Amino acid sequence: MSDRPAPFPQPCDRAYEQLLEKVRYDGAYPTREKAEEAVRLVLAGLGRQLTGDERVELAARLPFEAARILTAQIPDTQPLTGWAFVKDLATRTGASQATTRWDTGSVFAAVAACAGPDLITRILRQLPSGYALLFGRAELMPAA
Repeated sequence: MSDRPAPFPQPCDRAYEQLLEKVRYDGAYPTREKAEEAVRLVLAGLGRQLTGDERVELAARLPFEAARILTAQIPDTQPLTGWAFVKDLATRTGASQATTRWDTGSVFAAVAACAGPDLITRILRQLPSGYALLFGRAELMPAA
């Protein structure tokens, strides 16, 4: 019997190309290249926001190329709200906030499919408000 922990499950063992095709289809991008631009932008942004075990576990569940984009980023010391995240990405690319919001939702849908609902719930607990909607979930506020 080994003392090493069991590896994280791999619900998204599909290749990076398949992830890109999912984003392309879900986001209605005209080309694979446009989908890949969105994936690179959004995963890099998420990599600047996510820390700790959730970051490590998400990287383990993503295809290698996607995990590399996520983990190549140094997490920011001041995490952004969901809306500030979209505005930051839009500023970095010069795209409109509406287009960037669309890109974020398209990529986060594919990320959620890889991560599974339990990990996404843990990620949303770690991040500031506003990310649930980006992941296609309701933003529930605690009772006062």
